[in-house]
Amino acid sequence: MEPRNQTGVSEFFLQGLTEDPELQPLLCSLFLSIYLVTILGNLLIILAVISDTHLHTPMYFFLSHLSLADICLSTTTIPKMLLNIQTQNQSITYTGCLTQVCFVLVFAVLENFLLAAMAYDRYVAICHPLRYMNIMNPRLCGLLILVSLFLSVVNALLHTLMALRLSFCTHLGIPHFFCELAQVFKLACSDTLINNILLYLVASLFVGVPLCGIIFSYTQIVSSVLRIPSAGGKCKAFSTCGSHLSVVSLFYGTGFGVYISSAATESPRMIAVASVMYTVVPPMMNPFVYSLRNKDMNRALRKLIDRITSLLQLSPMI
Repeated sequence: MEPRNQTGVSEFFLQGLTEDPELQPLLCSLFLSIYLVTILGNLLIILAVISDTHLHTPMYFFLSHLSLADICLSTTTIPKMLLNIQTQNQSITYTGCLTQVCFVLVFAVLENFLLAAMAYDRYVAICHPLRYMNIMNPRLCGLLILVSLFLSVVNALLHTLMALRLSFCTHLGIPHFFCELAQVFKLACSDTLINNILLYLVASLFVGVPLCGIIFSYTQIVSSVLRIPSAGGKCKAFSTCGSHLSVVSLFYGTGFGVYISSAATESPRMIAVASVMYTVVPPMMNPFVYSLRNKDMNRALRKLIDRITSLLQLSPMI
């Protein structure tokens, strides 16, 4: 294969989940439905937190930002896939591909930090309840969001700028439905050793440290809850963590599942299908997890939906 300088590369080709033309309309309908459910569900979570004063607490403050990150992550990948299916055009520009890589990294890593911040919030609430409002004050919550966003953007820009130094071969087909950084590296004709070392080093830091923080928080939470004498007190304490723990399990479980499947199979198409589990499924499922497992959120969502329904019923009469 003849190498091409990166300045000569005009576009890549997203080969998607399947090349079977009969399955394309089905995939389009499926992912459009998933995208609409993701946007609507997370938007309702954000509006519920804003409109209900009972939800103006650190836990729901972080949850609303997690929902916003979910919306942004889904919007970064799914609309381009739907457009390619509709136009029967698999191309994505070189600039568009690297931009997509950048935004996927920003919002995926941001979710990772937000889940760690939410775990710390639950740790303080259960292990230090009398000092909760003093520790989890608005200033600290805002600072955690800003630091998480800053680190996510720095991480994304670092990998994206390092990708700019690569030259690519004549084969520019990405066996994926979006531009994933590791798949872009595989298309490069130039040496990607530094890029891969940087990728695994930063991933170990920016994913490993928050995950260790989450594990430590829940270790302390379990230890504290087990010291509660009453069974009712233990149940109430664990119930406040149930939704967050379910979301954490979904996020990291699907991520590690993709990693294991990547190691177990050489099929790029199977890896692409597995990647749907961590880029598409968690953003769609998070609103359901919080609305079904959390009574306060359930009540706030019902009030919000009733208010929206009332407004829609009144609008034709105006």
